[in-house]
Amino acid sequence: MKTARLPPIRSSLEVSGERFIREKMRVARVAGLAGIRLYTATPASGLWRLAKAGGQGRPPYWAYAWAGGLALARHVLDKPETVMGRRVLDLGAGSGLVGIAAAKAGAASVFSAETDAHARVAIGLNAVENGVAVELIEGDVLDDPPPAVDVVLAGDVFYDEAVAKPMLTFLDRCLAAGIYVLVGDPGRAPLPSHRLRAVAHYDVPDFGDGAARTPAWVFALEPHGVPGEAAENRR
Repeated sequence: MKTARLPPIRSSLEVSGERFIREKMRVARVAGLAGIRLYTATPASGLWRLAKAGGQGRPPYWAYAWAGGLALARHVLDKPETVMGRRVLDLGAGSGLVGIAAAKAGAASVFSAETDAHARVAIGLNAVENGVAVELIEGDVLDDPPPAVDVVLAGDVFYDEAVAKPMLTFLDRCLAAGIYVLVGDPGRAPLPSHRLRAVAHYDVPDFGDGAARTPAWVFALEPHGVPGEAAENRR
């Protein structure tokens, strides 16, 4: 097993975030993902206090498992050959769930890209909890050249129109560099369906709902000029 190492905590925001996560959130198994445990919010956590700390005020999306990320994590665990021996980027990593699943499935190395400071702390804590090594990438990668990876796993990155366009532009640069791109999503409106080919389907909870299930897909992103099959596979 790879040795997990908690990334250094550098700012007072990160220090307070680590303390909050350790004291106010509980480590719980992720439904449907054997062997993976994450720091998870409860009604008593008071999570918005952390979100507002230091003037950050960002919604704590990272504290809950989203449907697309759950589908991607299930897929790489079901089909470890997708990532085994390969360098993997978990894009918009949130809690780090997808990257942790990739590491457990045998990825040679896992990089997590996440701009939320508290989420970055959670990724480090969750990696240690699961006994895997995950390397955090500094800053926002969307304006950068493609990283030196073989696979990009992008769970729930098309949740908003303003985010969808730069996200797709970055993923197109990855495709042009020969990187295989998988997208996990329950079919939200900004999803570029015409560019997607469905490779797997799962019924999973969405955004922390432990009971209700929603259909979610894993899609391969196709280059321009290669029509996807997302619409046909969702009928």
